[in-house]
Amino acid sequence: MFVPSVLLRQLYTFGSLENTDQGVQFSIKNRLKDATLTKLIEVKVNGTSVADDALRLFMGDGETHTPSDISPSNPIDFPLRRTLHMHVLDVGPLEVGKHEIEITFRAKPFGELSFAVEDAISEQDEIVRRIPRDEQDNCSDAVIRKRQQWIEKQTDTSLEHIPHYSIDPHTTEGNIENFTGVAQIPLGFAGPLTVNGEHAEGDFIIPLATTEGTLVASYNRGMKVCNLSGGVKATVVDDVMQRAPVFVFNDARQAREFTKWVDDHIDDIREQAESTSSVAELVYIDKYLSNNFAYLRFNYRTGDAAGQNMVGRATFAACGWIMDHYAGSIQHFYLESNFATDKKASQVNMMHTRGKRVTAEATIERDVLVQHMRVEPESLHYHWNVSTVGAFLSGANNNGAHSPNAITAMFIATGQDVANVSESSAGIVYTDLTEDGDLYLSLTIPSLIVATYGGGTGLATQRECLEVMDCYGKGKVQKFAEIVASVALAGELSLGSAISSSDWVSSHETYGRNR
Repeated sequence: MFVPSVLLRQLYTFGSLENTDQGVQFSIKNRLKDATLTKLIEVKVNGTSVADDALRLFMGDGETHTPSDISPSNPIDFPLRRTLHMHVLDVGPLEVGKHEIEITFRAKPFGELSFAVEDAISEQDEIVRRIPRDEQDNCSDAVIRKRQQWIEKQTDTSLEHIPHYSIDPHTTEGNIENFTGVAQIPLGFAGPLTVNGEHAEGDFIIPLATTEGTLVASYNRGMKVCNLSGGVKATVVDDVMQRAPVFVFNDARQAREFTKWVDDHIDDIREQAESTSSVAELVYIDKYLSNNFAYLRFNYRTGDAAGQNMVGRATFAACGWIMDHYAGSIQHFYLESNFATDKKASQVNMMHTRGKRVTAEATIERDVLVQHMRVEPESLHYHWNVSTVGAFLSGANNNGAHSPNAITAMFIATGQDVANVSESSAGIVYTDLTEDGDLYLSLTIPSLIVATYGGGTGLATQRECLEVMDCYGKGKVQKFAEIVASVALAGELSLGSAISSSDWVSSHETYGRNR
């Protein structure tokens, strides 16, 4: 099985090289797929081959192996994400600075693999204060209590609330390091909200985690008005996640020729990218040329996961294949060029989509708007025209009132990556008056990044919040996206009406932090 050299080197855990009392040690981690180690052929340190009897291997399970213990008839399981530590006896101590490590081995299903990397020995600062951790079980009650006591001692404070939680700390592995407790955020519910989507159909109770007074009340009011007019229609119109590497050449002409080669080999590139995941689907690659740079924006479908890590891994494998097979001279390669604009709002995402591009729309009846919001459709429509000019002049990425409020509160409640609010905050609001004098209102969110599987969605309270909306697990992400957009629309209606009718300040005085 072919493994690109640039991906193969990622097996090595950089920063793991260190001197020990008996020699040196370093680690490799399986970042490819489940495998079995059938032979350790050779290990070299600074070009010198290490004798088999001077090597010890262990995976933290209490068992130690030598190279002679490993054979096709007696392999070692090396599953994905498992770390293999290598101790080299009677070598060193190595000097501070860079050193070369070469490893050659056989493993199923890959065959023979070999790579060389440079790692470094750093100067040890004996007075550095370190947060307590346990290499074997860093989520045990004992080490968590040690961390709490260490923080109390270092900061001269008393932790009274942080240590109290109902979740199993082990379920947070992969979501956080050095688990020490929880941050409790108030959680309220609004609704029900009637959603008429292609995936979300019916009435939904909405969890909102926030510390902002009036927020839940405002969304509740907007939902009521939407419901009285038949609910919110929601549509996911596009769905792609990006990673954008850059290749550097001697001149612009070489960069141009490279993009032509990419077009000619798209099928091979797609095969390599999709081999890293059962879910990732490479849809297309956008190419942007500037100076002597070729920016490639890989666009993927990622199923029910948000997918940033998934597409990073897939693109890394694809680019490794490109580096190994392109005959021209590539001066530099970087996996991310800032063109995917991860965790940043951008015009390219507004135009081309990142995550889910979803539109929510509703027609609010005149009588309902007047009776419950005390504002006429004409007034609210005019107000939005005026505020759109303000958004244009300010350079804002959203001409609405506050759609990121709904998105943030729902993200926190449901275990989304909250930093994705920076991209998901973009919004395009449009209003119109119908022939009957009602108000048509729509909101497009061009880069809504959500998940219903993986990441933080499986944590206990976050999973419960998703389950309240029947949005946890595989096959539910489009449904969740439609609900989020519908809630955001209800909030636009509520706050826009409050500002137009001059209720905004009085509402905060009654319910908010000014009381």
